Amino acid sequence: MTDTLWALVLCLLAVAALLVLRRRLPVAFWWLVGYPFVALRVLTTYRATMDACGLTVPASAVRRATARVIGREAAPVPPRRSFPLPTGSGLVMRLRMATGQAPEDFMASADRLRHAWAAHAVHIRPTKPGWLELRLIGWDVLADVRPARRRQKSGLLSLPMALRDDGRWHVRDFRAVPHELILGATQSGKSVYLRNLLCGLARQRVVLVGIDCKWGVELAPFAPRLSALADTSDRANELLDALLEEMEARFRLIGLRSGLGADGVLTSDVWGLPDEVRPVPVVVVVDEVAELFLAASRDDEKRRDAMVTKLIRIAQLGRAAGIYLEVCGQRFGSELGKGATMLRAQLTGRICHRVNDESSANMALADISPEAALAATSIPAERPGVAIVGDSSGGWSRARSPHLTLNEAAAICRATSALVPELPRLGSFRPAVGVESAGSASPAAAAPTARPVTE
Repeated sequence: MTDTLWALVLCLLAVAALLVLRRRLPVAFWWLVGYPFVALRVLTTYRATMDACGLTVPASAVRRATARVIGREAAPVPPRRSFPLPTGSGLVMRLRMATGQAPEDFMASADRLRHAWAAHAVHIRPTKPGWLELRLIGWDVLADVRPARRRQKSGLLSLPMALRDDGRWHVRDFRAVPHELILGATQSGKSVYLRNLLCGLARQRVVLVGIDCKWGVELAPFAPRLSALADTSDRANELLDALLEEMEARFRLIGLRSGLGADGVLTSDVWGLPDEVRPVPVVVVVDEVAELFLAASRDDEKRRDAMVTKLIRIAQLGRAAGIYLEVCGQRFGSELGKGATMLRAQLTGRICHRVNDESSANMALADISPEAALAATSIPAERPGVAIVGDSSGGWSRARSPHLTLNEAAAICRATSALVPELPRLGSFRPAVGVESAGSASPAAAAPTARPVTE
């Protein structure tokens, strides 16, 4: 009786340990328990599951003839597959489609495959003609997102920003997608995404420029790392003039280097210039862009039109000059006024958190995919940080940024204040807090006093 009791106690302890492991370390639980069971289920039920989902093809004539010889009926043939290999969030298999099959057939059956194999999600994408990648997700990877490991970082102006629901990281690559639009209502997680972006860029040799017409309350905590900060509409207008002058000077430099003769290296952007003369990249963060479009008088309308025109010029020509735009706001619609739709067309990167109105979701994602806009309107309020990530190719996915508090982000910007590059044209716009933090070791002098009013 005692041995039986001890065995029962050990079993209960083992079950409790597995439950704690599953809750605290889901990746370790998956590698130890989840993957072996799921892989075994996939291998043993693969043929029957594919047949039930209508993803098989009739057997070949040779197989049918062989089956008749031995007195059997030739079974339908499923797609050929590779061995299911484990990943950090599930498993992955390669599928070889049979003649007559299309990727859309498998994508339409993804939900049925998910239920058949008791997985959290199944994602299917074509890799090359005739081949698919089936990625099975073992649990809700967006429930608790941790910062990306260092090996995810791939170089200058390339940052892993958010974990997608297929287990991959959404990488913000400014050289591939130079300009981006970030939308999100209050408490939707937009500010957390922006903190991760600014802190990632703060560790690199990049000029950070902030435009925050809410008197700087959103971007003030990052002032120690900012090369310029405009906190009113008038200052923003002047700062945009300085950025246009900087952009013109960089184009003149590119033209000068390209006209040196036959021995010179021809280039159409700053990345083709030698390292010793290449200007430092500039990332311009425009927070709450609707404030730039609001106008209460004719003078405001003239200033608004001028600022929007300047933003459009930067968006159209800035990529070649190494100047990139990151436009954020709670809403974005054509009713904001002249130039809104034209500016939106230049912002090819799209991040849409939970929004309060359908028009903002359509403005951000409808030109990419109507399904993406519908998914953005269905993000629950109890899941802040979840967003729809879209790109100009028409693809989209759900993603979530790792949580980063304001104090942590401000501390990173203070610690990296010595990395602020010198850009003479922006010297008059350098925030006072940034100057003090760069020249003084006192934490009290560098501590920001303003806190953002939105999350």
